[in-house]
Amino acid sequence: MKLFKHGILSIALFFVAATAIAQDDTDQQKSNIQTFTPSKLVGRGQWDLKWFNNLYTQTESTFSEGREPRQTFFTSTLEVYTGVGENKRWNVGAILEFRSNVVADRGALEVFQFDGDDTTARSGLTSIAPSVKFVPFASLSNFSIQSSFFIPLVDNETENGVFLDQNGFIWQNRFFYDYTFPGDKWQLFSEINSELNFGDKDESFANNSLRLTPGIFLSYFPSSKFTILALAQHSQLIDLGSDFEQDFTALGGGLKYQLTKALNIEFLYTNFVRGNDTGLGETFNIGLRAIL
Repeated sequence: MKLFKHGILSIALFFVAATAIAQDDTDQQKSNIQTFTPSKLVGRGQWDLKWFNNLYTQTESTFSEGREPRQTFFTSTLEVYTGVGENKRWNVGAILEFRSNVVADRGALEVFQFDGDDTTARSGLTSIAPSVKFVPFASLSNFSIQSSFFIPLVDNETENGVFLDQNGFIWQNRFFYDYTFPGDKWQLFSEINSELNFGDKDESFANNSLRLTPGIFLSYFPSSKFTILALAQHSQLIDLGSDFEQDFTALGGGLKYQLTKALNIEFLYTNFVRGNDTGLGETFNIGLRAIL
């Protein structure tokens, strides 16, 4: 895990270094958090880098009543895209996912020990995905699609009762749309995420299923560099031969701040308010995004 810790430090230093870029450019009146929603693509020669960290922890679920031993699942995702072509309609890139999970009532922050205890913890690089983002209609630049193919890097989904990640291929398609209201103070962003899971159903609970996750985000901008947002998401796992179905609804909120012209930071919180065959936990998220 020393290699991963060094990698985390390197990524953090890279994003910090990005804060020194383009401080004196006054041509762009809007900040990146206003302009570069997930719907928007970067131009040719530009880079879009996002490092997003999600910590989900639960002490209750729909499988039982009352408090359960705590389980915590940490996911660190690095997305890298660059623009190709002349019209900001195509971006190509890749996604890497690292996970660290602890069970048996261990503390939520113990996921950051990366200790690899095979009875209560597991961690490692779990998937890689080539990815493409594109704008299908030239006249509608605020509608885009992100298509990614996740290749699993785990040998076993669960070992000694500790889940790490899905052991199956995932074809993910995310549909993005945003609308900025007159005055640039309010912005509505919507997403439909579809994930087709396939592979040997004995190797993963989700193989041969389709997950659909619509979400809506409403942002208010007190200033061009700062936004407060509220969000609602619903996820539905549809059985296509997996013999398993699941659904949950999450509500939450957060904020984003433009640290420099190039770099912004975001904080998000969500709570799983209902569901079937699912945990009822909460997530704490922090992300850095740089447009270079």
